[in-house]
Parts: sequence; structure tokens; C-alpha cells
Amino acid sequence: MTNQKALTHLDHHGEAQMVDVSEKVATVREATAVGHVKMTSATFAAIQAGNAPKGDVLGTARLAGIMAAKQTSQLIPLCHPLPLSKVEVSIQPQPDLPGYAIKATVKTKAETGVEMEALTAVSIAALTLYDMAKALDKSMQILDIHLLEKIGGKSGYWQAESS
Repeated sequence: MTNQKALTHLDHHGEAQMVDVSEKVATVREATAVGHVKMTSATFAAIQAGNAPKGDVLGTARLAGIMAAKQTSQLIPLCHPLPLSKVEVSIQPQPDLPGYAIKATVKTKAETGVEMEALTAVSIAALTLYDMAKALDKSMQILDIHLLEKIGGKSGYWQAESS
């Protein structure tokens, strides 16, 4: 027998349900997610120089990530709408990849966490970066999107293991 937690998004009939968080206490919660976009050296150089055909690739991708975090409950069926108090998206050059590292941190004071909002922010920022630069390089790859850490809630602090 395994020591596996019950899936909270399934009711006693095995059907999808939105979890009732009304009895939970609103606490400060924060989550950080990361991911990467890998591309050719020529595409990386063009973005760094500001020479992409569609304009400001990184600024547009960063803004898209922020906007996406705010829309997560409309994109993922069983997510709760949350009052976000902080959404920070950074996109850092990684010349050795070559490409970019995307990091999103989301914070709220609510009854449930913001892991999905952080993951959504990174995912949409990466997709937007791809969209903005696809005329230069259709072979770009979106890689390694994952939760880096979460703070708050019943389970407290969690951090991904180093790879």
C-alpha cells in the first residue's frame, strides 16, 4: 500500500471539483517558478541587440507573464481567482545556453497558494518570447519550467531539489 495523498480536485465519485477553501485562514503565500528558452546564437545576439523584427522581445514577454499570472483562474479550470499583491517576472540572458532564464515570483494573502500563478507567468512569458522571435528562429525550445519554491500555507516552506 502506498502512502499517497488523496487528490483534492476529485470528489468521492472521481469527478473534477473545485476545492472548497472557505474554512481555511487567509495567510501570506508566495511562489517562485523558473524556466528557460533556448535558441540559436544568432537569435540570442539579435534579441540582445534589440534587432528582433517584432520589437522589444524581453519587455513584451515580461509584461505577458505578469498579465498571465493575473488571469490564471480563467486559464486553468479548477484554480481559484486570487487577489495578487505581487507579480514579478525577470528574464535574464544566459549566453552559454544560449537563451534566457525566466523567473516569476507571485505573492498573495489568501486561503490557497499561488504556485499555478507563478508557473503560468513563466509559461506565458516563454511562449511570448518564442512568438516575438519566431521569425528569426522556429527551432527555439522552451525548457525546464518548474516550481522553484513556495512559502506559506499549511505545508509551510518547500524548495525544489537541486539538479
